[in-house]
Amino acid sequence: MEKVVIFGASAGTRLIYSLLAEDSSYQIVGFTVDRKYIEEQEFCGLPVVPFEEIEAIYPPNECKMLVAILATRINKARAEKYLDAKAKGYQFITYISPKATTWPGMTIGENCFIADFVICRPEVVIGNNVFVFGGASIGIGSVIKDHAYIAARALLLGDNTVEEYAMVGANATILEDIAVARESVIGAGVVLHEDSKEKGVYRAPPPTLLPLPSDRLGRILFGKK
Repeated sequence: MEKVVIFGASAGTRLIYSLLAEDSSYQIVGFTVDRKYIEEQEFCGLPVVPFEEIEAIYPPNECKMLVAILATRINKARAEKYLDAKAKGYQFITYISPKATTWPGMTIGENCFIADFVICRPEVVIGNNVFVFGGASIGIGSVIKDHAYIAARALLLGDNTVEEYAMVGANATILEDIAVARESVIGAGVVLHEDSKEKGVYRAPPPTLLPLPSDRLGRILFGKK
């Protein structure tokens, strides 16, 4: 059983830990963050150690790592710690939930996380340090490049390219043959009809509050007075 230390100690990290602990063969031995961010000595019942001392406590010849920072600073924080850990000599795991659906021949890099109920259609290519959360669907022939982040239930219809550091929010839809540019943010619920702009930020229209109470809604819909 391979030993793994997880970088991170947030609510998102707790979800990732839960999935790994329940649905993988890895032995999670502890967590690490930069010393200045340590608030408690334990997280999920396991020790939290300073990243500055990680090699002495969990040596890279004994443990692998998963850098489990989510989309902080448009994925830059995760990318920086991934590269820092690589410089310290660590190898990385890639977790694909057994509840995810993938096709033979999918290409995927290191330090990736594919959550439960994700669908990766045929010919999908995923780079390094990519996180894809529950229920997202990656269409046929799509390419997700390094350090990208795909939130829960995002939908890529096919032949899409998600460039480095880009983020696709929850329930966003990327139409076929559309590219998500480097460092762009596609907000929750956005339907992207054309290529995004580099570092562009897109949001869906805010909900509309109708000028009627909910107890009148049924009467209007069904023509009742």
